Amino acid sequence: MGTTSVPAPILNATGFIMPEEADMLTGVLADINAAFGNTLNTDLSTPQGQLAMSLTAILGDTYDQFLALANGVDPARAQGRMQDAIGRLYFMSRLPATRTTVTCVCTGAAGTVIPQGALITDQSGNSYTADTVLTLDATGTVQGSFTCTSVGEVVCPSGSVTISQSVAGWSAVNNPIAGVTGRAVESRTAFEARRKTSVALNAIGPLDAISASVQAVSGVTDAYVMDNSTTASVTVGGVTLAPHSLYVCANGGADADIALAILRKKPPGCAYNGSTTVTVTDPAGTYGTPPSYTVSFQRPVATPVYVTVCIASSAAVPSTVTTDIQAAIQSAFLGDDGGTRVRIGGTIYASRFYAAVAALGPWVQITEITVGTGVNPTGFTVQIQADQIPTLDSSTIAVEQV
Repeated sequence: MGTTSVPAPILNATGFIMPEEADMLTGVLADINAAFGNTLNTDLSTPQGQLAMSLTAILGDTYDQFLALANGVDPARAQGRMQDAIGRLYFMSRLPATRTTVTCVCTGAAGTVIPQGALITDQSGNSYTADTVLTLDATGTVQGSFTCTSVGEVVCPSGSVTISQSVAGWSAVNNPIAGVTGRAVESRTAFEARRKTSVALNAIGPLDAISASVQAVSGVTDAYVMDNSTTASVTVGGVTLAPHSLYVCANGGADADIALAILRKKPPGCAYNGSTTVTVTDPAGTYGTPPSYTVSFQRPVATPVYVTVCIASSAAVPSTVTTDIQAAIQSAFLGDDGGTRVRIGGTIYASRFYAAVAALGPWVQITEITVGTGVNPTGFTVQIQADQIPTLDSSTIAVEQV
């Protein structure tokens, strides 16, 4: 058996531990020198030194690949294709990107019919289509939902849309609040969070099972589930729940699919809450004449979140400070920085944005970051209600230099 001076990797109870490449290089140089009778010049600028560095790089890359493989079988560290493989054990697939939706107020002549698919555009040139046929009422107005034609994190600021496709009698469109920003392809962090939730999917009755079932519906981007087991109405998270009832708030997805997902996991005899009601036929094949049930749930209201960032003024602050900080805040809000995306019924902490802003450069000296649901926020936390989904765009992010 031959011997080597190159330190070996270790695979033990703590995982795969690879040696430092500097130590491997020293070992490779020693092996080459020993093969030539310990007479070589081991300076790295020599041919033998260059060969040693190449061999060390090859060995280091091999160890790196094995380390990635070892980490890839751990759900806490897996990413990319290895995480997808773990997801398949749970019959999960990574969620694709979704589209931004925006609630708009259309105005014009009373009785005007705006067809499904009618186009509007925002200030950045992104197009949105009407989700349903909209008919202007006697006052010449109607509120409706429009969906972006492009997938992903397309931000639609409040008051940014205009008519793109002419319809006789339709004179104007406006979005009083920002759209609910679409989602990019599901991130590593979000995928793992959903995998943990999915382990309850096979159960019937627990809130985790209902939540997992709703979140598994195609197009659903967020869900919030709670219940009231008492004999009296209670108010939780800004929402009043009827006695012995279930509350589900879901964003995205088809109404019928969400209602069916709830029905399949809800315990018998439990009442519902919510303003969206769907009649669902029990899909079980054991019935000659399957029964139908009325299922209710809630659609969230888009709620603008305001952020004010105060930094110390100095000559090092770039002219792009406002747009740079707004982009950093938006990235953290959407979870693009590796953290969690702000969700229905969640708590937003001002401290959540510190790292993203500070990472812009040494010129950033943060004096304060405040958050709220109104202009000029003064708080350090904001609680989103259980029937609200938070939105954020550049118009609600203020940057001040003091």
